[in-house]
Amino acid sequence: MVLASGCSTGQPRPLSAQALQEAETFPYYPIYWVGRNFGSYPLTAADGKKGYSSAIGDSVYYGDCVRDKGILGGGSCQLPLQVTTVIYRLHSNATLGTQRNALIRGVPAVIYDEGHSIELYSGRQAIDIFSDTFAHAMQAAEGLRPLNAPGSATGPLPAPVYCPGLTGPRSKPLRRTMSHLPEHACQSAAAIEASTSGLAP
Repeated sequence: MVLASGCSTGQPRPLSAQALQEAETFPYYPIYWVGRNFGSYPLTAADGKKGYSSAIGDSVYYGDCVRDKGILGGGSCQLPLQVTTVIYRLHSNATLGTQRNALIRGVPAVIYDEGHSIELYSGRQAIDIFSDTFAHAMQAAEGLRPLNAPGSATGPLPAPVYCPGLTGPRSKPLRRTMSHLPEHACQSAAAIEASTSGLAP
């Protein structure tokens, strides 16, 4: 991760173009951000290929720290926004606690952590938004765009090529979207699960 400034209460410095280049040339898959600024908060840090872990994904960070629980580094600070893009691995969302399923930018999503966090499912990836408020989390979700690939901050995101492990009620529009994913991903997943259950002793 390339850090522009430490965890402090002073005005954060924007990330330099040179420091951003490592994220812009990340080669493995599209990673998402909301631009050089998120409202009044500048982009202050970004991960890249160096030190990349497929289990953790790649992140961009906006703003500096305030005296609260930590997101960046697990210390005594909370950022206005962190966006992490990771290759999706099939899992159940039950472990996220209280949550609400949603359709955001045309793709399935789950809102959790009292609205401070949103996970969107797009392409081969999951896009995780961690924020200080629900308003900021939704603002970020509506402005997501690829950092290292062509794409737009408006309109639908690419549909996921897998069936997200959503838990709990789903609206009619969300169910319709899930039933029309590429290659009928959810129908295929259900058929495999049914077949596996039928073979169980």
